[in-house]
Amino acid sequence: MPLHSEIAKVLAALPPAPHGPLDPATMRAAEEQDVVPADERLPLHAVEEMTARTPSGEVPVRVYTPAEADSHGLLVYFHGGAFFLGSLDTHDHIARSPAAETGLKVVSVGYRLAPEAAFPAGLDDCYAVLRWTAEHGETLAWDRTTLAVAGDSSGGTYAAVAARAHDDGFHHITHQILYYPSLDLDFDTDRYPSRREDAVGHGLETAGLKPFNAFYFGSGADPADPLVSPIKRTDLGGLPPALVVTGECDPLRDEGELYARRIWEAGGKATVSRYAGAGHGFVQHFSWIPEYHQVFAETSAFLGRR
Repeated sequence: MPLHSEIAKVLAALPPAPHGPLDPATMRAAEEQDVVPADERLPLHAVEEMTARTPSGEVPVRVYTPAEADSHGLLVYFHGGAFFLGSLDTHDHIARSPAAETGLKVVSVGYRLAPEAAFPAGLDDCYAVLRWTAEHGETLAWDRTTLAVAGDSSGGTYAAVAARAHDDGFHHITHQILYYPSLDLDFDTDRYPSRREDAVGHGLETAGLKPFNAFYFGSGADPADPLVSPIKRTDLGGLPPALVVTGECDPLRDEGELYARRIWEAGGKATVSRYAGAGHGFVQHFSWIPEYHQVFAETSAFLGRR
């Protein structure tokens, strides 16, 4: 199936990418300009700015409470952005929608970014906040049932790594939700068919994978390290059930689907949901299209919610 017509229309209207090296500051500023004003965002019962004081340092978090209740299940969310872009604001809508759809309280993590923060600073922040949520369950009114971890794109990388917390004796994670995750940062074009089939014309292009992740690599991230490329972990046994959402036209499609298959082969549970006509980033940029907004209802069903 070709790229969704609405996505193709938006991509065709974008100005050509500037020549020369990527500039994180300029790109971050451009992202922030597109943030929806606060009074136009999906309303929830409460949205609170908090600071998670952790062994990794003080990490800003935004806590979304969907409705008034004595307690809630929790979903800890890590935003995408190739490890150097994204913020609590740029991905605010991705945190609000699953909160509203699932009834879970969502904790969105403002982790440190490359290249200013060297690897593994961002990962350490995410992992530390995950543990902080359980340790501060009373403050967060956690119902001690669901504790899901979720992320999109590079946030999906961090979510997949954090889901291994059982290695450290942390057994509270009940689900992992990975939206078009980046799981193999060895960007050899021939490693996966989708990297050739969807190499150009769908937004994220295969040729752009190395430049966009160069800030992460330059900060010390080694693609051969399973903490950087979760698919390189030899044993995927014991992981919490996974929902892996992929886009049909995404060059990262096949690594996500292989990861889910390997979880099954290791005796775990994994569900793959491939969205037709979708390119990389469709949850962030195109969830206003009804068939793609369905991803939040699917997330809710996976979590056993409404």
